[in-house]
Amino acid sequence: MANVKVQQVMLGLINVWSNFSASLDTVPLIDKLQRGKFRMDDYHQLLINHRQQVIEGSRWIARAASSVTSEYAEQRSVFLKHAVTEHRDYKMLENNFTAVGGKLETILHADKNIGTEALHAFMVQRATEPNPFELLGAMFIIEGLGQKKAGSWGKLIQQQLCLEDNQVSFLMYHSANDEQHIAQFEEILNSGILDIAGLDKKIVKTAKIVARLYRLQLEELGNT
Repeated sequence: MANVKVQQVMLGLINVWSNFSASLDTVPLIDKLQRGKFRMDDYHQLLINHRQQVIEGSRWIARAASSVTSEYAEQRSVFLKHAVTEHRDYKMLENNFTAVGGKLETILHADKNIGTEALHAFMVQRATEPNPFELLGAMFIIEGLGQKKAGSWGKLIQQQLCLEDNQVSFLMYHSANDEQHIAQFEEILNSGILDIAGLDKKIVKTAKIVARLYRLQLEELGNT
């Protein structure tokens, strides 16, 4: 029964991802990138705004881990390992920003845009609840972006702005490394947690919510 549930959840998540992926192409910044019209100011905005989400990411995961009860200790360990691997990723964004002429103080003191505020509030609220395994849906969306979008976006940005590898390292790093995080996702999903009543539907719904909020923060770059 668990394997059937895993398949159903994966089908639901793949459907959410497909709709989300297609919708990203209509976001003004991504549309601009796809049309070859991306400018340095756009890249500055992307780096500044993205840092505010990334710097909170490991905190969401660590908070979720702290909310996992003792009977799910193995799953909690996976969450904690994930938090450790990502807790300083925001430094790459800072380095990329200064490498393309930005001032460190600018990115350090920038506020979250209104989309990031909404995403952050949702993730913190969910992560505080007992055994918040529905956040696997969020993980599928966010890590999927790294695995499936970051590399192509990074290459386009590098080409259009004539940048060196060290100036797009965040995007290219996540393109190569988020596949490992998706493997961790699958490990937890197959660990028996889907025996929890209703969790399968909650995971897919959470993916839908996070997909919408993630797009919102890309739509609201600079709107603080």
